[in-house]
Amino acid sequence: MPRPWWPARVPLRWKIAALAAATACLVALTVGVLVHLWTAGDIRDRAEMEATNSVYSAMDVYRRTGTLAGGAELDPAELPAALRHPSDGDRRVAHDGHVEGNLGPSVWGAQRVDGPGSPVLAVRINMSPQLHDLRRLDASMAVASLVSLAAALPLAVYGAGLVARRLRRVAETAARISGGDLDARTGARTDGDEAHAGGRDEVTDIAATVDLMADSLGRRLRVERQFTADVAHELRTPVGGLLAAADLLPPGETEDLLRARVRDLRGLVEDLLEISRLDAGAESPVPARVPLAAVVREAVARTGLDTEVETGEPGDPGESEGSGESGDCGGSGESADPVETDPRRLERIVGNLVVNAHRHGRTPVRVTVAGRTVVVRDHGPGFPADLLLDGPRRFRTGATERGTGHGLGLTIALGQARVLGAELRLDNAPDGGAVATLRLPL
Repeated sequence: MPRPWWPARVPLRWKIAALAAATACLVALTVGVLVHLWTAGDIRDRAEMEATNSVYSAMDVYRRTGTLAGGAELDPAELPAALRHPSDGDRRVAHDGHVEGNLGPSVWGAQRVDGPGSPVLAVRINMSPQLHDLRRLDASMAVASLVSLAAALPLAVYGAGLVARRLRRVAETAARISGGDLDARTGARTDGDEAHAGGRDEVTDIAATVDLMADSLGRRLRVERQFTADVAHELRTPVGGLLAAADLLPPGETEDLLRARVRDLRGLVEDLLEISRLDAGAESPVPARVPLAAVVREAVARTGLDTEVETGEPGDPGESEGSGESGDCGGSGESADPVETDPRRLERIVGNLVVNAHRHGRTPVRVTVAGRTVVVRDHGPGFPADLLLDGPRRFRTGATERGTGHGLGLTIALGQARVLGAELRLDNAPDGGAVATLRLPL
């Protein structure tokens, strides 16, 4: 199928400008045609009237003096056939479009001198000067239309640019809201640009609707976040009491099972509190210059899971050939240089990624440190397509016994990465396995 000649994406301002230019051309063409037809008809009517009057005057002179005046002729050879046999005393006119020499289209007036068989007195009115003026008028109209179009096109582009700029502002605000910035607003209800651009119009209504949508969405999310924080705070005290009560139980299988469940519940409460702080924007990093590889090694060691840690140049983690022991780090490379970051939050991110890789993937799980980049890769089925498209969902896990989705680990990792100003990208390796890439900012 052949590709269209026009660009795939034409800015709105140029579409509006093209429409305005086409409208101006159509108006100019219509006015020019109407003026031409009106002027040509007026020239013809005047020529017919002049021919009739000239025949009348010439006939009066001829009957009184017997002489031809005012360019009158008797039975001229060029007389149109329609006027060669006029009725007695009837003055008639006819048009002659035949051109000879310098003579152009003409109007003839004729009247028979006396009775039947008498000669025909005729007067010819040449319309060449008037038609020449008509052509000059057409040229002037064309030039004026081009000048007007040249002057109107920049104005149309400027006016379309104002509308496009306002629409672009609305689109950018909607994109920011979609990205999580619930404080983003178009300012349609307070900005004076709309008033200067013609008062309240459709663009203003769209912008105001986006602001109202953001207000409503922000209120709902704040209520949900506050609810999560309140629940976590309310659960913290009874969970602590349960943990203290578990210490009073006699040693045994029941005590170990209860203590493990209470410990899991306490971890969930702490995760909820952490998420509520991240959502509220109450978290701020405490930066320090630390060796990135050492911090990553420590984070992996805290998980207690068998994980390979490697250092080297940035590259495809799936092609790494290292096989170090858990927590070992081979080589130095760029990762030996210290980086400025919050080590506690960095350990939290790496720990969550490693735990998630072991829980939902398959071994070997490998952590690669290169420059300011940390890559965690497993060899399992990879991240689900809905997670790559929409991101992790809270309170959902990839465990078979609890349905599809993911829990709080990746959500917390993404939130802490945003606090650090880092980029955490989730992807799947071409040869299988989930890949989480953390890039710290400069």
